[in-house]
Amino acid sequence: MKDKIKNIDRGILYMLLASLSFAAMGGFAKVVSQVLPPVEVTFFRNIFGVVLVGLAIYKVPLKQKGGKPFLLLFRGSMGFAALLAYFYIMAHIPLGEAVTYNKTSPIFVAIFAYIFLNEKLHKSALIAIVLGFIGIVMVAQPEGGSFDKYDILGIFSGIGAALAYTSIRELREYYDTRAIVMSFMGVGTIAPLLLMLVTPYVSVSEEFDWMFAAFVMPQGIEWLYVTAVGLSATVSQLLMTKAYELTKAGIVGTISYSNIVFAVIIGVMLGDPIPDFWTVLGIILVIMSGLLVAFAKK
Repeated sequence: MKDKIKNIDRGILYMLLASLSFAAMGGFAKVVSQVLPPVEVTFFRNIFGVVLVGLAIYKVPLKQKGGKPFLLLFRGSMGFAALLAYFYIMAHIPLGEAVTYNKTSPIFVAIFAYIFLNEKLHKSALIAIVLGFIGIVMVAQPEGGSFDKYDILGIFSGIGAALAYTSIRELREYYDTRAIVMSFMGVGTIAPLLLMLVTPYVSVSEEFDWMFAAFVMPQGIEWLYVTAVGLSATVSQLLMTKAYELTKAGIVGTISYSNIVFAVIIGVMLGDPIPDFWTVLGIILVIMSGLLVAFAKK
């Protein structure tokens, strides 16, 4: 019994540290995104992971049956697009709001699992979806009844992440976990390079400036920031994985929402305005909806 409690405590601690590391990554990304384009920040965020996962695969070869290359590519592409949108909005809206949008993914996972995987939607999940959308509206506070560009991209970051997570449910039957992770980080490394290479030769409207940008060589302390983005992202992934190994997914998933709190604090320290009443209420509703979705699965 004591060992079980000890494992739960360690799992909670690892998840809290993972949430703090994830929020710190957001802070570094927010700072460096003021001078470097988000597509470039995305590249640096993933290149560290490619090296580490690549070394792990080199030391212990993959054991898998494969057979779903297009679904694997889809997972990587959706994860990359969601991350790119996430880094873009960080530079333009408060960090806490950006993280909240990203944490709407469980709401959309429930919807996509119902549509594509024929999973049942319990009543509590339906309530969670309604609460989640109300929360999104409160965070966005659309003027004139319409969402602006940053709100739309924020919601897309949640949808893209949800599509990536939903695809993992089928992919894990065919591929080694490291291959699934590499599909995301590999696309997240190659795609930004391609987008930056073609940028001088294409003309895009303002709506798509989040995808295209010329490479800007980091200067001085900017190298420290992009390195910190990559390292903190990798550390948060490792800590989160360890947390799920030690403690029940429901407990760890609940604690994971602490990264919104950490992000709000770090954002305010970086100059973000203190969230108003409606924003805080919206964040609470998004957190509640995520927890209800998790409990519905149980």
